[in-house]
Amino acid sequence: MSAATYEDVLLAAAKSDPRIVVMTAENRAAIRGLPPLLGDRFIDVGICEQTMIGAATGLALRGRIPVVHALATFLVMRAFEFIRTDVGILGLPVKLVGAVPGFLSDGNGPTHQAIEDVSLMRGIPGMHVVCPSDERELVEALPAVLASPHPTYLRFNASPCRVEHHKPFALGQSELILDGQAVMLLGYGLLVPELVVAAQELRSAGIDAGVLNLRTLVPFDEAAVLKHAASARLLVTVEDHFKVGGLFSIVAELCLREHVSPHVLPLALDRWFRPALLPDVLRTEGFTGPAIAARVRDALATKKLHA
Repeated sequence: MSAATYEDVLLAAAKSDPRIVVMTAENRAAIRGLPPLLGDRFIDVGICEQTMIGAATGLALRGRIPVVHALATFLVMRAFEFIRTDVGILGLPVKLVGAVPGFLSDGNGPTHQAIEDVSLMRGIPGMHVVCPSDERELVEALPAVLASPHPTYLRFNASPCRVEHHKPFALGQSELILDGQAVMLLGYGLLVPELVVAAQELRSAGIDAGVLNLRTLVPFDEAAVLKHAASARLLVTVEDHFKVGGLFSIVAELCLREHVSPHVLPLALDRWFRPALLPDVLRTEGFTGPAIAARVRDALATKKLHA
């Protein structure tokens, strides 16, 4: 029996909860089987992200739970004012599902690269930000996202599962995939499997490295990060996002507030990435497991930190 897909879980939720309405701005890739099954509870507004958010706001004000789908870059930027003002200020339970975020928009140029989406969404008070590492985590996260009263931005990622998950999904809880005392690799989403490869390579070189999967950036698992900030010789934040406003910023803000001063190596983007097939993007930008391990080894040598 095949595992349930995002579409399967969303359909089951909609069947059990008549408040759920599925919406899209002509982005049906993950939900193309739903229109005949949901009838008038499936709404395609066309390429009109702002209109979609306005309509979702009206539905939410009438007690519905809209689940809206669009390409992440247009959802969070073109409709940002509508999300901030209509959804955010009112605190409505609209669920924003952004397709092909980060490096998943591999073949597209800067106009289609959502690499500031986390920064924009976490800047809205009350907005949750969820970043699954693969399809299994996406499917596990969806019921929690739908049940939450908070507006939520979900970085859609239905990549095949390449890591062994040890902990069921819960909002605000990270997952320790590998424990490590010397180096702790912190990441989310698509890059989590690459962090596991990097940690294994570092371990082979005698460096005790671990991996912490931060699958929800808001709410954030502060306790887990502070624990490793206090014990690890080096924290490494890894993300397919601009360095400003994403995981590195979250960790820096947390450590400054709590008067903790770990050594931190941020691996993130400071420019738009060069379009290519995904494996080539990871190699070109230095985000494969071996490349991440090499950058960590260089940091340990440069900072004269003993592993």
